[in-house]
Amino acid sequence: MAKSPNINIDFKVLQDKLRSQFSDLDPNDPSLWPALPRNLLLVAVCAAIIGGLWFFWLKDVDAQLLGAQARETELRTTYRAKLVQAVNLDALKKQLEQVQQYVTQLEKQLPSKAEMDALLSDINQAGLGRSLQFELFRPGQVTVKQYYAELPISIRVTGSYHDIGLFAADVANLSRIVTLNNLSLAPGRDRNTLSMEGTAKTFRYLDQEEIAAQQGGKK
Repeated sequence: MAKSPNINIDFKVLQDKLRSQFSDLDPNDPSLWPALPRNLLLVAVCAAIIGGLWFFWLKDVDAQLLGAQARETELRTTYRAKLVQAVNLDALKKQLEQVQQYVTQLEKQLPSKAEMDALLSDINQAGLGRSLQFELFRPGQVTVKQYYAELPISIRVTGSYHDIGLFAADVANLSRIVTLNNLSLAPGRDRNTLSMEGTAKTFRYLDQEEIAAQQGGKK
């Protein structure tokens, strides 16, 4: 039977050969280095280049991932909001119709600019119809708001407590909106009479010229 040859490796000699390849290396000219250190340097440079490219690529991908995640969160929020609106669409339409009807009803209670004189006459007649004596009935300066105009009227009437109360109720029941503000009561000149002083405010919707002026002022 043939015997396999014995392989004797002198590790000390091998280590000395390897060590000798790394001694006296010229850092300015790696091309003159022995094969082992030259190849190791090549591997190290390639690894550094690949690692750098990988790092910058991953950094860009990470930024894209964060942006996509933020976009996903935004889209989910928008989707939920639109889903709620879609589910409640019929209810929202009904609410819109109710609001429009309410606004239309309120607009009908606001006189136009041409109807203001008639409304002032109605307020005056409401007091005269309750046997009240007007000591003061003075319309003030019109204040134009965003959607309507407000007219304050300074009033002072004299009459019985009962008639003054009925006058206030009559004003509240007018077809147009009229409010009584800053009311004060004082004894009248005659016995069993009171004097009521305050400000009646009425409102009217703006005409087209006033609306145009308002919109022009916002620009």
